[in-house]
Order: sequence, then structure tokens, then C-alpha cells
Amino acid sequence: MRRWPGSSAKEGFRSTLYLLGLAYQGLGGLLLGFALLALLWREDARGFALAALLGFGLGRLLQALGHPEAQPRRAEAFASVALLWLAVPLLGAVPYWVSGGLGYLDALFEAVSGFTTTGATVLSDFGRFGQSLFLWRGFTQWMGGVGIVLLFLVVFPQLQVAGRQAFFAEVTGVEREKLTPRLRQTAQAVLRVYLLLTALAFLAYFGAGVPAFEALANALATTPAGGFSPNPQSFASYSPWAQWAGTLFMFLAGVNFLLQYRLFFRREVRPLFRDAEFRAYAALVLLAGVLLAFYLYTHHLYGLEESLRHAFFQVVSILTTTGFASVDFAGWVVPAQAVLVLLMFVGGSAGSGAGGIKVVRWLLLFGFLRREITRTLHPQAVLPLRLGPRVVSEEALRQVSVFVFLYTLLFAAGTMILALLEKDFVVAFTASAQAIGNIGPGLGPVGPMGSYAGLHPLAKGVLILLMWAGRIEILPVALLLSPELWRRLR
Repeated sequence: MRRWPGSSAKEGFRSTLYLLGLAYQGLGGLLLGFALLALLWREDARGFALAALLGFGLGRLLQALGHPEAQPRRAEAFASVALLWLAVPLLGAVPYWVSGGLGYLDALFEAVSGFTTTGATVLSDFGRFGQSLFLWRGFTQWMGGVGIVLLFLVVFPQLQVAGRQAFFAEVTGVEREKLTPRLRQTAQAVLRVYLLLTALAFLAYFGAGVPAFEALANALATTPAGGFSPNPQSFASYSPWAQWAGTLFMFLAGVNFLLQYRLFFRREVRPLFRDAEFRAYAALVLLAGVLLAFYLYTHHLYGLEESLRHAFFQVVSILTTTGFASVDFAGWVVPAQAVLVLLMFVGGSAGSGAGGIKVVRWLLLFGFLRREITRTLHPQAVLPLRLGPRVVSEEALRQVSVFVFLYTLLFAAGTMILALLEKDFVVAFTASAQAIGNIGPGLGPVGPMGSYAGLHPLAKGVLILLMWAGRIEILPVALLLSPELWRRLR
């Protein structure tokens, strides 16, 4: 077996333990704050308090076993991220379990759905949660959307090399744009955009007549493209102005945050409109929104303004994998639903809060297909693949191909297992698609106004794994399951 230079795999794994310990201690501090908030609101604080104690205790233990300066190699960094995204929801589920009265599996489902910004819920009775738990739901999505590692890089600079490696593993994608010379400054730039969009969304919702607490909880779930709303009817209960505001901020949540940093903080407009992915993303929103609005209006489901509002709201919500709903589209006719189901397999922009396959990967796949067709006709032609002005490397194309293959494989496996468990193909297909794409609502009983509470316990377990794999973009999961990685850790 080939040995790479640098520290051993076991030494690299110590950085994983340190990162997990730091995350648990930081999460413990947040949970302690929520416990105090619950007491202030005279709600059950036991779940938050217990989770805070577990976070501090386990975090201290893991930090003692790890080391901040241990240098993980690429495989160990990917494994660290995969384990981190499993470990954090395990702790974050405790408040739902103890204070919310959910069974632990349902509590874990809710926590994983929160941190992965999926937005699928097992809640059928929203009256069982107090304000502190609803705020916790929104905050887990806010943390998950910006990225747990990125957030801790800003707060804890002592992560050093381990944090840098884990950050690049967490933001796996086709390209990484280096905005600033130091990684921590780049993380701070992203966080500034994230905070700005969250604050503006809150003000817009509140100004549109949404109650202050619900405006805050919805804003926390909008910027990360999460979709958890404290209202059981989601945005269907709010005014048309609130729905239009939701459409705008969900659209922005699906745009690359670094491009938005240049737009909002550096007043650089050209990079945004020269970006091939943004142009394709905006064109897809416009095309799908107009098509769906035309269908809704011509089939006399709504008036003109309502058709445009519901069409664009749902197109943006599904495309960006947010999952809010302005209407129960599970009751729409099949052709209208088909438009939304197809959008489940697209996703937003790379470097945004959106999940899914991402627009840039589809651009590269279509470009690759076009190149291969041309090469068949002209075998001797030299045909570099370009994305805008940049030539895309063959390695990037290989990574995209592997990602889409694994994505399709996991989706198909999830659909098959869910169909066997639930005996309902529509539920199985859409639940699997939404879980791996981190979208939230499906169709049928798991539609936008429905709940995942009635699913088989094994089905919930499958969806938990799909949400986890989709959030970390699958490759770290494949590495974590690789026998070679574990042989290196012996």
C-alpha cells in the first residue's frame, strides 16, 4: 500500500477527535443558552440542559484524546466531516427527545433534517413544541446551511491545519473560488453575507405582517435553504407580500455566497452576471416559473397574480431545496407536480445554501455530452471543455461523473427500500429524492402540509442516512465506508 508523506493515519485521526470535541463543546454552549431561554419563556428546559451537559462532558473527553495540530490527510479529513455531521445531530436530538416528547428515532430524524437543512419533519401536532424548540429547529438549519466547519473556523482559529482540511472536505464541489488569501477571512466573508441575508429576510417578513417570532424562525430557515417553519401551514398562512419576499430570499439563498459578497460588500456587479452558473440558474427559475404559472392559470386553478406567485414560490423553493410551501402542491394535478419533481434533481448554485446536484454539475455534464458528440464526428479535434472563460480539467469532470453516479445509485436504492417498506411508489420516489437532495416535502402523505411521522421506523432510518449523505455530497460517505480507510487506521 502506497504511503503518503506526512503524519500517519492514526495521528491524522486525532484531529478528527479534536474537531468533534470542539464541536461538542461549542454546541454545548449554544444549548446552555437555549436552556436559559426556555426558562425565561417558562418552558421545559431539561432537554437543552441535559444536551449541554453531554456536550461539555463528551467534548472535553474527545479534545483530550485528540490534538489540534495533528495533520490529517485528505481521506481522514473527509472521514472527519462525515463523522462530524453524524455526531452533531445525535446531540442536537436530545431537546426534541426530552422536552419535545418525541421518541429518540423521531427526535434524531428532526435533528438530522435540521442540521442538513432538509426541512422534512415528523411533527404532526405543532402544539407540542414551545417557542424554544421551534427556535432551536430554525437555528440548527442556520448552522447547517453555513457549514458547521466554516462556522467553527470563524469562532475557533486554533483549528489550524485540521480545520483547513475539514473545511475543504465539507465544501466539496466542482470548483473552489479563493476570495481572500487566508481561509479564515474567506469564512468570515461568507458569514457576513449569511448574516446580512438573514437580517434582511427577518425585516422583510416582519414588514409583510408575519409575527415577530415566526419572522425570525422563518428567516433562520430561509438563508440556509432549510424550510423549517414554526407554522404548520408554512407560508400558506402568510400574506402575498410575505410569499413574494420568501421567493426573493430563497432565490438569493441559492446563489453563490462569494459572488454575493462581491456584489453587496465590494459593489462588483460584473462577476455575478458573468458567472455561467448564475445565468443558468436564473434562466431556469424564469423558464420553470413561467411554464408552471401558465399551466396553473390556463387550467383555472388560480387567478393571474396567484398563479405567478405560487408558481415562482414553489419553483424557487424546490430548486433551491428550501422546501417552504405557499400552497399544498400535493393536491395539484400531475403535470404541475411533475415540474416540481424534475426540479428536485437540479439544485441551486455551488457555494450557496442550496443542496441537490447543483446547476454547475449539470452544465458540465451537458458540456461533456456535447463535446463527446462532436468528437464522434471529428475524432482528431482538440476540444477543451469550458465553463465561462475557464477551461475545466479532466479531473473535475471525473469528480462530477462519480458524484452523479453515486447520487443516482443512492437515490435508486433508497426508493427501492422505501417502496418495499411503505408499499407506495409515489411516497418512496419523492421521499428518497427530497432526502438525498435535502429538499423537505415530497408528495402524498409526505407532502408540504404532511408529516413523515407515519413512516415505518426503518424507512425513517433510510431517510436519515440519505439526508446525511446528501448534505456532505456523498463522497465522504463513500470514503467512510471504504475498507482501505479503516486499514490505514489500524
